Amino acid sequence: MPSRLLSFLSDLERAIAADDPSPSDGSWENARSVNYHLGLARLLLSVRLPEGGKSEPRGSILLQGYVLADGSPCLKAALSWTGSDRNTVRSVFTRPDVDWTREARKIAAEWMGGPPAKLDLAPNGLADNISLAEAGRVAAVS
Repeated sequence: MPSRLLSFLSDLERAIAADDPSPSDGSWENARSVNYHLGLARLLLSVRLPEGGKSEPRGSILLQGYVLADGSPCLKAALSWTGSDRNTVRSVFTRPDVDWTREARKIAAEWMGGPPAKLDLAPNGLADNISLAEAGRVAAVS
């Protein structure tokens, strides 16, 4: 699994660069780190802007490689975006037909799509439903 971490990071970087080769008229400036002992890897994604040459952070993808109880390797990817409190986690399980490059492209495309939308749960509507459910339960017990 350790070699899978580094190759998967490379596949992610290539897929992101192919999807948007010139973000904000700048260039991708990524930093990666891998801890083979812990089975962890991190890809920090930033864009080097043309004016002033300053770097603008965009987010990160964290990878965890581990072995399932049946002995098959698995890879978990946690996607996060700068300025968003929303995160997404995806797992890639080893199967005979798994294409790791295609899986990296799917995860990269999901990251490029931006953070997931917030669900707007109206507290009053939720409270009303809970009150109705409790009233029904009380009526059923009586």
